[in-house]
Amino acid sequence: MNMNQYNLPDETGHFGKYGGKYVPETLIAPLEELENAYFNSMNDESFVKEFIHLCKTYSGRPTPLTFANRLTNHYGKAKIFLKREDLCHTGAHKINNAIGQILLANKLGKKRIIAETGAGQHGVAVATVCAKFGLNCSIYMGELDIERQSLNVFRMKLLGAEVIPVTSGSMTLKDATNEAIRDWVTNVNNTHYIIGSVVGPHPYPMIVRDFQSIIGMELKEQIIEAENRLPDYIVASIGGGSNAIGIFSPFIQSPTKLIGVEAGGYGLDTDKHCATLTLGREGIFQGMRTYLLQTDEGQVQEVHSISAGLDYPGVGPEHSFLKDEKRVDYYSVTDKEALEATLLLTKLEGILPALESAHALAYLNTLMPLTNKEQIVVVNVSGRGDKDLNTIIAKFDKD
Repeated sequence: MNMNQYNLPDETGHFGKYGGKYVPETLIAPLEELENAYFNSMNDESFVKEFIHLCKTYSGRPTPLTFANRLTNHYGKAKIFLKREDLCHTGAHKINNAIGQILLANKLGKKRIIAETGAGQHGVAVATVCAKFGLNCSIYMGELDIERQSLNVFRMKLLGAEVIPVTSGSMTLKDATNEAIRDWVTNVNNTHYIIGSVVGPHPYPMIVRDFQSIIGMELKEQIIEAENRLPDYIVASIGGGSNAIGIFSPFIQSPTKLIGVEAGGYGLDTDKHCATLTLGREGIFQGMRTYLLQTDEGQVQEVHSISAGLDYPGVGPEHSFLKDEKRVDYYSVTDKEALEATLLLTKLEGILPALESAHALAYLNTLMPLTNKEQIVVVNVSGRGDKDLNTIIAKFDKD
């Protein structure tokens, strides 16, 4: 299984003009060390076998491809299939990357692991693999996210991780990432930083993409088995963009239309959204050149989403490249639309999606009328919604 087969960045870590390595001098050598370890590992049959084995026996892959018959009937148009990353161990796609990177940390001999988390799913995945491999684990999390994702915070602590509250800025994912980077700069000799999305300095966007591409590789086999052809559309939510790039990558060279859905928050006519690829402009942020939500003065904009995992003002550089190349179309849906989609899927299919995934599901209201009954749409259900029940209950209580 060749996982390292898609759009490689150039030798400076750029996808077109996006990406790169905009970091303090102290991090250049560790990033080069990580890149070398990664390429050596991906060419090492035993490493790839161990990754696949753990994905199968520990996180429960392959995840099913579910035909959503009642949702399909609801729209009366194309067939809708769901790629069920919500059924992974720990409840989301994040475990795929966490397994891959913990194996890399072992190769590098790093005994301390740090990570950032927003919705808590990446934090839980990292805490889980650290427990499995007996490594020290510290997770940075914004204080606002700690409040709205208290269940995941408790899970991380149960797994033996230290959860470090971040009180700067908007107290969300962006600020947690900033603090994790500061920690890494200080403790780079014994610490590996497991970034949770396809963001940050090279080689992270490439590494996370490749570990997550297992989603799309499985889908390709499953949809051909089920329907004897590729889907017409694949829809996935976008925050940093790892679940989307994971499912898109094996289809980049295919005729399948790829759609990424961002968090529109309270609406694009407000300043309370995370529609980076819709309204952002080019900038340098957290070690990469990418699309970024900025003020007129060039300061990083405060953002908002009902889903903690999409609450991020930047996006993975490969997504910026794919937008400019017009290979992927990017849209946004509001908090309200995502909440409605959560309820719809739960009632029609008995599947409670994460609020992040619900953004992709909400876009079906726009997409499905454009389709016909001969076509196939796949939605990536990147996580399950148990973690969001407090948020959903609070919304119901308010309304």
